Amino acid sequence: MLQSEKPQKTLSDHRRSLQDLKKSYKESEEPEKQQIWEIINDELQEILKKYSLDFSNEQMKIFNDPIHGHIALHPLLVKITDTPQFQRLRHIKQLGGTYLVYPGASHNRFEHSLGVAYLSGCLVKSLHDNQPELKITKQDFLCVQIAGLCHDLGHGPLSHVFDGLVIPKAKKIKQIRGLYDDIPEKWKHEQMSVQMFDDIVKSLKTENENVLKEHGLGDKDVTFIKELIEGAKDSAAEWTYKGRDEDKSFLYEIVANKQNGIDVDKWDYFARDCHHLGIRNSFDHQRLLKFARVCKIKINKRNHICFRDKEADNVYDMFRTRYTLHRQAYQHKICNIIEEMFAEALVSADRDLHEGKPGDMLKISEAIKTAEEYSKLTDEIFEQISSSTAENLRKSRNILDKISRRKLPKFVGEARLTEKKMSKEQLTESWKAAVQKHPTVSLNAEELPVYVVDLDHGMKDKNPIESVYFYSKRNPTEASPIKDYQLSSFLPEKFNEELVRVYYRRTDDQTDEDKMKDKKKVEEAEKCFQIWCTDIIGLPIDG
Repeated sequence: MLQSEKPQKTLSDHRRSLQDLKKSYKESEEPEKQQIWEIINDELQEILKKYSLDFSNEQMKIFNDPIHGHIALHPLLVKITDTPQFQRLRHIKQLGGTYLVYPGASHNRFEHSLGVAYLSGCLVKSLHDNQPELKITKQDFLCVQIAGLCHDLGHGPLSHVFDGLVIPKAKKIKQIRGLYDDIPEKWKHEQMSVQMFDDIVKSLKTENENVLKEHGLGDKDVTFIKELIEGAKDSAAEWTYKGRDEDKSFLYEIVANKQNGIDVDKWDYFARDCHHLGIRNSFDHQRLLKFARVCKIKINKRNHICFRDKEADNVYDMFRTRYTLHRQAYQHKICNIIEEMFAEALVSADRDLHEGKPGDMLKISEAIKTAEEYSKLTDEIFEQISSSTAENLRKSRNILDKISRRKLPKFVGEARLTEKKMSKEQLTESWKAAVQKHPTVSLNAEELPVYVVDLDHGMKDKNPIESVYFYSKRNPTEASPIKDYQLSSFLPEKFNEELVRVYYRRTDDQTDEDKMKDKKKVEEAEKCFQIWCTDIIGLPIDG
């Protein structure tokens, strides 16, 4: 054995040590007994203080949530929610432009973040109570809850509209126009969430330098929280994370699970979004929470959160719920075009995309440079544009006016891409050729843009349940992927699909004559779309 290695103590060794301690206590004289007992009691209290998740002495704050009922949050989390950086989430729609199609979907990122913090705590506490050998501490519990609370701080106007549409469009325009491009490749809101969290910590420390120390947290815990927000990306690689050692790897799967997509972020937004959208949710996160357990996986010899084998159907329901929400709501044909218009309005108002950076335009894409500037960027920017009289914002105002008056591009048709894989560029060129060949009415391909929508169960074309590990009642310490015979035979053979959609951008003029022309163009475009789908690329047409 190497000199630096220490022999691993077994449970029997620990039991013998305790017996020796009891024997020593019994054999000691009466005056010494009291002193020995005080030493033992102090040590036990220290252990309890570190590993107990009892916060009964803290001034917990109760929030009444429509999804989870009355939830209690730790005072440190309440201090975070009371910062301007967090309060801005009240002014960012959870589902972007979807609320203009589903009237009930007007909920915000604020309440979702509270829900994720609460569920993070529920999952950590469940693991702690069922498996005390995991040695989950109060600090672990607080860090995971704070990460759940802060994971969406970086969302911009209309949530995913900003990082999914606005920023990529702005970057493309900068490249085309030869402007200085300092937008990071594949910029995502998680990056800004980390910056915003840093800003919150800085502001809290300005008021009270010891605000974290008072709750047992230090610089290593701040690092851990930021790592949790971004999520551990590769379970097979060497452990490179600084916040916690490898034996606590399972904690990195609670808020943002990059291994198989099962995390409390989804658990909350599935329940919350279904509630506000009026869509039935068959997935039961409360049941899954009770059957969660940490097991060491043989492949990478690392601790992962696993589930009982009998919960495989419930797990699949989770992935199916994700697909259903995307198909029916998030990627709804009208929601998508509305969000495209919102993005176009923001890009048109962005002064960073103009050579002179006109003063009567708005900081939008350049706001991602600092947390201070980004904090000012919420859904209220659309009101700023609508109420502005600036000449340079006229185009953006007109776009927002069309949205509010429901003057939207007319939906022409939708088809599922089958075996024949084509890029958006190939589809666009093919569609342009089809429009030019169409004989009846002079259709303009520029007025009939093509959009491609990706739908899947969370892991592109893979069956996501293959990345989940399950344990059995007989052997709760070992977990493995579920066997095919343990799953329903009704599962799909494919787990992703692409939809191709065409819209008609009608003219701004709305005289009776123009309306008749538009109506005729749409009818001809629909015929052209059917011919294109069946004869040219051989696709089935959706109604």
